Parts: sequence; C-alpha cells; structure tokens
Amino acid sequence: MMDTWDYTALAASYSKRAPYSKPVIDEFLRNSGVTSGAKACDIGAGTGNLTLFLLKWGLRVVAVEPNPAMRAIGMPRTKSFPDIHWINARGEATGLPASEFDVVTFGSSFNVLDRNRALVETARILKPKGWFACVWNYRNLDDPLQRRIEEGIHGFVSSYDYGVRREDQTEVIQASGLFDRIVRIDRGFKHRTKVSDCMDAWRSHATLARQAGPKTLGRILEKIECLLMEQGGRDVEVPYTTSLWMAQKSDAWNESPSPAAQRNRSE
Repeated sequence: MMDTWDYTALAASYSKRAPYSKPVIDEFLRNSGVTSGAKACDIGAGTGNLTLFLLKWGLRVVAVEPNPAMRAIGMPRTKSFPDIHWINARGEATGLPASEFDVVTFGSSFNVLDRNRALVETARILKPKGWFACVWNYRNLDDPLQRRIEEGIHGFVSSYDYGVRREDQTEVIQASGLFDRIVRIDRGFKHRTKVSDCMDAWRSHATLARQAGPKTLGRILEKIECLLMEQGGRDVEVPYTTSLWMAQKSDAWNESPSPAAQRNRSE
C-alpha cells in the first residue's frame, strides 16, 4: 500500500466498523461461480473484516496486509479457520504466484493503492476467467444525523474530500484493459451499534485523520460524539450502502494489454 497511508494508530478501532452487507458479498461470490475450496486473495485485509466473509464461504484465503498492527488483530480473528494464510506484502506487488487465485478482493483498500498497478497485479495472480472485486461501505449522507456530522466535519476542515473511495470505479477498471463484464452491486442497510463502538469506528477513519491532523481530529471526534449523544440512548442506527464492483479477467490479458497496463508492467 502507498506509504502515505499508515493504519498503525487506527488498527485497534478498525474492527468496530460496520460489516459489509452480507447479501452483497454473497451475490458477488455466487456470480463469480466459486465453490468451497476455491482460492481467494484478500488484498489489504486489514483486521479481517472481508476475509472472514470469504472464509465462511469455505474459500482458502491468502490475506495480504503490510501493516503489522493490522495483522496482529486480523490473525487472531481468523485463526479458527484452517485455510487462512497471512502475508506481509504490498497490494501492487504481492510476490504471489501467477494464475493462482479464483478471486482477488479489496475490502476498503483499493483506494489506498496505486489502482492501475494493483489491477495489473490482480490480473497477474488471477486464474483465467478469475474475478476481481473492490468494496466499500458508504454512510448515507442524506440522513439527517449523518448530514449534521458532515456539516460538523466541514466546519473544521472546509476542504474535506473523500477522494477516490466514493468514486465510481468502473472507469479505472475498464481503462486498464485487463477486465471484462464489470458489474456494480449496491445494497442499503442500517447498522445499529453502541455509541462507544461508533466512536471507535470513527477513530479508524484514515481519510479523516489524514486531512484533519491529530489536533483537529480530536476536536472533530468530540463534535461527532456530542451529536450522537444528542440522539439519546446508548445505541445509534447508522444507514449505509455497501457498494461492490466486480469484473472478470479478460482473455486478452496475455496478448494485448492496454497501454496503461503495459506501462504499469514495466514499472
């Protein structure tokens, strides 16, 4: 992963994030045609939030995570599954064998990579006709409480920007020339959680932490906690959409990669 993203200080809170919509992950895995025993590579596995979904499907998983603090949480969370292997590697250069995996996934990690290089590496390690997927959870910013939280954030960081994580990923996947049959899957859901756990999830928000800086981040978190407490009660319901892009490795991978892919292969 790119050196500008360091999750070390955020790792302890990362597992408190809302889970991905199970129907979205199930639809991706059904559409990809994988069955129990198939091989998956979860790149940027973090603390294992998406990895656990893959393992529960009966897949054999290699979890790629370069951050020691994240692996230190993810490895114990997944240790009850026999078919899991964690490695310390970057998503743009995993060092894994070519044509090895049936699916390669990115759970909230595709945006912190050089996406073009990550797509080249994904195509390299995928089997012919293998499937790529990237997925994120998005808070519904039209919800009144979430809108107030956004206004509070922008009150401290007027130029706050979510970057590529909220962009449609179709164009970058298509432009690589490495994948066909691009499909987007979206499913809304509501995540009910303790206010304390919700605040822990906010503490793992790397995009906010990078743009706010430590001092301002503390003030933003105080503001968010006040807004959550105003709702009354110990719990809060947060509306999300899980959005997933999936695409199949192109037959043209070996014969005619796009100019962008050719450049990325040589770097």
